[in-house]
Amino acid sequence: MVEEEEPTKIKDHIKHDEELAQRLDAQLQAEMEKEDRLARQREEEDNIISWDNAQAMMEANYQMAERLHAEEQASLTDEERASLFVQLLDARKKHFAALRAQEIRNKPPTKMQKRTTMCNYLKNMNGYKHNQLRHKSFDDIQKLFEKALKRVNTFVPMDTEKVEGNKAKATGSEIRVEESSKRAGEELGRESTKKQKVKDETEQAELKECFVIIPFDEDVVNTIPLATKQSPIVDYKITKDARKIYYHITRVDGSTKVYMRFEDMLKMFDREDLEVLYRIVKDKFKSTKPVVDNRVLWGNLMTMFEPSVGDEMWREQGRYLIKSWKLIDSCKLHCLMLESMYIYMLVEKEYPLA
Repeated sequence: MVEEEEPTKIKDHIKHDEELAQRLDAQLQAEMEKEDRLARQREEEDNIISWDNAQAMMEANYQMAERLHAEEQASLTDEERASLFVQLLDARKKHFAALRAQEIRNKPPTKMQKRTTMCNYLKNMNGYKHNQLRHKSFDDIQKLFEKALKRVNTFVPMDTEKVEGNKAKATGSEIRVEESSKRAGEELGRESTKKQKVKDETEQAELKECFVIIPFDEDVVNTIPLATKQSPIVDYKITKDARKIYYHITRVDGSTKVYMRFEDMLKMFDREDLEVLYRIVKDKFKSTKPVVDNRVLWGNLMTMFEPSVGDEMWREQGRYLIKSWKLIDSCKLHCLMLESMYIYMLVEKEYPLA
């Protein structure tokens, strides 16, 4: 009997301990919840006090500002008050004028404005005449305009693969590099000439379709003759292969020609091409100075169109020996070859030569 009573007592003791532990856990949990609730209450009270203090400080600052403003207004004379009022009116006028100008800028263009814009683009960039466009409908002009934009947006230089191929192979000696560059330039020139001829024939066919007969002072103006001059220059790019520099000249019709030397490019230019290229380069580097390859082109054009007595080239010209002096008749300029550089001068402009 004694042995049976001992396990029973042990079980009762264990059960009692478990119940005691559960009561202690419940008591601790209740105390922790009470402390959390008290902490939240204190935090809310502190926030309310801080907000009340902030509100009181803001009201005090506002009252002080009103009092100072009233004192300042009272100290102003009638002339000063009138001047402040005029300044306020001017500020309001400028504000509403800016709003009206912004509203006008955001207003969509009318059909007539669109037609005028497209006609100006076609006349300036594609060589159309006013008489060729004046009797065309809005839809016809829009088709011509979209066709011109598509040709410009889808333009890919035809010599891209050639130049990249030459760059990949330019690992031999200087003689091999020079020979490969010369062959590449000749191939590019032949291809560009061939494609230019095809494009010129296409443009001439399109212009023939656009020619109309328009009466003027009871006389009949016959069909306008086709233009034989190349289209204007719109952009340029300079690439370098080993020691050779290539000039890529892009025209309005999308054609691109590549020249290996600046002098070779000038021989194919007329005066208008030269002036257009000068304006493009000048606008591109209006606020910054060119670096690396562009520096040579920029320097030659600046010397040609804007000679300055203060330039080092003219100040030190006594040290240079002239090897040759020739005239490039296509664009009317002189080419001077010195020991270490070239100088290009327009025939009608005076330069500070010693």
